Amino acid sequence: MIRSNHGIEIPTSLAEWCDPQHMALIVYDMQVGICRQVAGADAIIERTAKVLDAARTAGMRVAFTRHLSLPQRWMGMTQLRTAMAWQRREDPDAVESRFARDTEAGRIVPALTPLPDEVVFDKLTMSAFDATALAFALHDCGIRAIAIAGIAMEIGIEPTVRQATDHGFTAVLIEDACGFGDATARDRSIATLKFIGEAMVTDTASFCRAVNPAGAAA
Repeated sequence: MIRSNHGIEIPTSLAEWCDPQHMALIVYDMQVGICRQVAGADAIIERTAKVLDAARTAGMRVAFTRHLSLPQRWMGMTQLRTAMAWQRREDPDAVESRFARDTEAGRIVPALTPLPDEVVFDKLTMSAFDATALAFALHDCGIRAIAIAGIAMEIGIEPTVRQATDHGFTAVLIEDACGFGDATARDRSIATLKFIGEAMVTDTASFCRAVNPAGAAA
């Protein structure tokens, strides 16, 4: 920990940032329908489960995000364009609402089922901060850092990590617990985040040791 001349304390190590009283874990879009589309999703689910268990053991607050599709009548220009691109459709009337509320595809995978004292933020956007109450809830609880794992790195996790800084949080990216749809795009996202330097990039084992040193040693 270092301190500025004006009394601002700045954590410098992963363990300092991972203080359970001041960090929350964000499990990003680990939904049945999304995991089905991503190669290697089983490994991401397994690593995210380890991260989740470590956070829960340490008493850290946990939030899940869930991508939501509106009924087609409520899909505007942006949503229709995105759905057409993802579903490879040229006709906007041919797109499907694949992540409609209360559908199997939209549910969090069973291995990562949220506990009653954990929160789920539904969103239409890629960033978990845009048009959700996430930032308000984090600030209201005195959180100063987030750790993030989930799917997909190049689509929603990168903008969430970058926007975390804009909202006054430091993001800890658990790289090997973040799935991706395109390896080249994922590599660009990681390279960009490392170049900017706002986020800390770590891995599952290091995060688990940082939040629960005694358990990791055992």
